[in-house]
Amino acid sequence: MTTDKPKRGAIAGIILAGGRSSRMGREKTVMTLAGRPMIAHVAERFGPQVASIAINALPGFSAHRNLPIVPDTLKDHQGPLAGILSGLRHFSAQTGYTHMASVAGDGPFLPLDLVGRLTTACPDGNTIAIAASDGHMHPVYALWPISVADDLETWLGNPDNRRVKAFFARHPTVTVAFAPETTSSGPRDPFFNVNTPEDFTRAQTYLEQ
Repeated sequence: MTTDKPKRGAIAGIILAGGRSSRMGREKTVMTLAGRPMIAHVAERFGPQVASIAINALPGFSAHRNLPIVPDTLKDHQGPLAGILSGLRHFSAQTGYTHMASVAGDGPFLPLDLVGRLTTACPDGNTIAIAASDGHMHPVYALWPISVADDLETWLGNPDNRRVKAFFARHPTVTVAFAPETTSSGPRDPFFNVNTPEDFTRAQTYLEQ
């Protein structure tokens, strides 16, 4: 653990793309959105904000061949926390990283200042910073100390422990509110995520504006 505030050069990033996409009926992060896989839009916005980036996905994921794929380290599908743990383990094995930012692979409009604002909000190196908008917390958009990996793995050892918000209660946290973005069709939540075919159509419309 560290009392030092996070520094940009020591922050890695993980894109969570290991979900089941049950409401979409197909793997949504590889769907073509404005001529590119959806996850390519996420990586384009997220990549410049961190020192290194990887994708948490199933083995064989090939929608973005330029980035390393980090499969879940735990057996079975255990939700986004399992992907976060895999990212923490991946970057803890590399030199120089104290923190990891996480984002969803189905959120192609994530804020360009996400990591910067989460970093600024951290009072020290032990606090988890979490994004929010419109009064709602977005737990997978967060800045994690690498040092929480051991506690997270222990916590996930209980099959009843899956909710990200419940894990937050074990650590100091700070929430950072982001305002809606202005578009020609009205305000857009910067954490708008694509879960259904209707969401996908809305995302296409946003990108065409």
